[in-house]
Amino acid sequence: MYVGPTQALARDLMWDLLKDLAGDIIESSNINNLEIVLAGGNKISLKGSDRPDTLRGYSLKHLVCDEYAFFKDGVFDTILRPALSDRKGTAMFISTPEGRNGFYDAFMKGETGEKGWGSWHLTSYDNPFLDPEEIDDAKASLPGWAFRQEYMASFDAKGSEFFDPEAFAYYEDRPTTAGDYYIAVDLAGFESDRGNKTKRRDNSAMAVVYVTDDGTWCVDDIQYGRWSLDETAENIFKAVEKYKPIAVGIEKGIAQQAVMSPLNDLMRRTHRVFRIDLLSHGNQKKQDRILWALQGRFEHGKIKLKKGDWNLAFVDEASAFPSQLVHDDLLDALAYIDQMAILAYDWGGDTVDDYTPVDMIAGY
Repeated sequence: MYVGPTQALARDLMWDLLKDLAGDIIESSNINNLEIVLAGGNKISLKGSDRPDTLRGYSLKHLVCDEYAFFKDGVFDTILRPALSDRKGTAMFISTPEGRNGFYDAFMKGETGEKGWGSWHLTSYDNPFLDPEEIDDAKASLPGWAFRQEYMASFDAKGSEFFDPEAFAYYEDRPTTAGDYYIAVDLAGFESDRGNKTKRRDNSAMAVVYVTDDGTWCVDDIQYGRWSLDETAENIFKAVEKYKPIAVGIEKGIAQQAVMSPLNDLMRRTHRVFRIDLLSHGNQKKQDRILWALQGRFEHGKIKLKKGDWNLAFVDEASAFPSQLVHDDLLDALAYIDQMAILAYDWGGDTVDDYTPVDMIAGY
């Protein structure tokens, strides 16, 4: 079976090619259902992932998923993978990347050496049928992210359009400059929720940031994962115990309301109470809110990242932002610090008596 994003695309890409390749060993063919029967009884079917019900009930020797990055979620895991089991069939996944979605997950199984998987990365320069000069010409005229995706098979999609991860500043020991800790939590539901298990659910993320008196954000840690309700409350409580922030911020909503109950139970049991601020997106789009909070600070060196295991995930999100196919949970949690951090400003006077309002009504 050959499966494309749509059946129409599968027909356009493969029908005529298969007819030419198979030639005299074709016993019969039907363009209406896009099936070719070969001498000996083997059959080739062309299908589209946009119509999952047409993929059910097959027993497959071999499966080709072409342009897999554009498949509907769950088509392979819930429908096609079981069709390979009775014959111990094989599968091939081919695609131009489109950010870090299901195709990226499949590719990384081969990269990490998972049993039964292999992966290969080929760029347009590896194609003997393309003139390298033509590729160079395209590079000179295309946006950088488009060239990386379409010609270099990069998973970073629209990478570095807003953030330049190569310019991020890191530290091992936090500066001793005076300041305060803040913790911002972006909740994304809880792992015990029942739903489509194949959906690429968001992570909950918790940013721990030391804000110095000069306004520099020292990001000590960003914890993230698909946590249960109790795990979420425990992770927040442990972070508060460790860092002793002056405030904890949680995005208000159904998830925040749910986590308050186990959090309050922990506070009562341990006799430790801490302040919780309810954070709001302020009627802003998430992309705009993240950009307003983070882009300028990164450009001016006002955000520094402590070296840790979370760095790679954070850089991945920043590289692909604002692709809808890549999570931005860590970025979102960090952006909420902008609503929490309180800075002290020196207005230049020695005593309160030196202060004279410019505008007597506004007091400014």
